[in-house]
Amino acid sequence: MTAYDTLVAEAGGRPFAAIVGWPVEHSRSPALHGFWLKQQGIEGHYGRLPVEPKRQALEELVAFLRRTPNARGCNLTLPHKIDILPLLDRIDPLAARIGAVNTVIKQADGTLEGRNSDGFGFLAHLRASAPDWKADAGPVVVLGAGGAARAVVATLMDAGVPELRLINRTQESAIQLGLAFTPRDGRRIAIERWDERSEMLNGATLLVNTAALGMTGKPPLEIDLAKLPKGAVVNDIVYIPLETELLATARARGNRCVDGLGMLLHQGRMGFKAWFGADVQVSAEQRRAVAADLGA
Repeated sequence: MTAYDTLVAEAGGRPFAAIVGWPVEHSRSPALHGFWLKQQGIEGHYGRLPVEPKRQALEELVAFLRRTPNARGCNLTLPHKIDILPLLDRIDPLAARIGAVNTVIKQADGTLEGRNSDGFGFLAHLRASAPDWKADAGPVVVLGAGGAARAVVATLMDAGVPELRLINRTQESAIQLGLAFTPRDGRRIAIERWDERSEMLNGATLLVNTAALGMTGKPPLEIDLAKLPKGAVVNDIVYIPLETELLATARARGNRCVDGLGMLLHQGRMGFKAWFGADVQVSAEQRRAVAADLGA
C-alpha cells in the first residue's frame, strides 16, 4: 500500500487535506487541523503524506490531488515550497511575489492554486507574543534563505523594517533573496557572511531563525548572543523542539522569546477555511492541545 492509498483509506470518503514534506513525521499540522475539525463538527480528515524531493514525486502528488474527488489540497513543508511552483495551475499574487507556496487549494474545476500563509502566520504570532515590538524601531536579523525565509523577509519589509540583515550558510541564496525583496524607498537588505552572524546581532531589535538548524534531527544552530541587545525579541520558527537551544539561551539572558508553534497555528487558518469552509481562530486551548501532541 502506498502513502497515497493509506491517506485515502484514512479519509474514508471524507474531504481531506494533508501536510506534504520529506520527512513529514515530525509535523504537528494533523493535530492543529484535527482540533479545528472536531471543534467545528466537520466530517473531514487531515493527514501526513511523505513525498520525496524529486520532480517526478511532486508530479505524482499533483496528479493525485487532481484525480482524487475528495482531495481538497495540502500544505507543503521542507523541501517542497519552491519546487512545487511550476507544477501548479495558478499561483496567488502574494505567493508569486514570495516565490514559495505552503498551501495548495483544489478549486471546484479541479485546478490547483498555490498560496502562501507563512508570512501572515509569522507576523500574527509575533505581534501577539511581543505586542510592543515595532517594525520600524531598528535593524532585524534573519537567519536562513529558504522558502520560509522568503515569506518572513517579504512580511518584515512590508511591515516597515528599516534595515534587514540576511545571513545564510550559502551566501548566494541570501543574495538572490535580498535582491528580490529590497524596496525602492531607501531601506536596505544587507547580505552578511555566515561566519559573522554573531557580530551582526549588534543593535538588532529582532532575531529570527528560519533555518532548520536547531530542529530535532538537524545540526545545532551555533550563534553567540552576546552582542544582541537585552531588549531584542528572539523568534525561532522551529517548533520541534518547542524550546530550541536558541530560545533557551535567549530566555536565560532576558530576551523576550517567540516560539515556532504560534506561527504554525496562525498560518493554518487560510488552508482550513479553503478546504473545509470554516473561518477559524487560534485559541489557548488549541495551543495546549498541539503542544501536548508535541510532548511539550
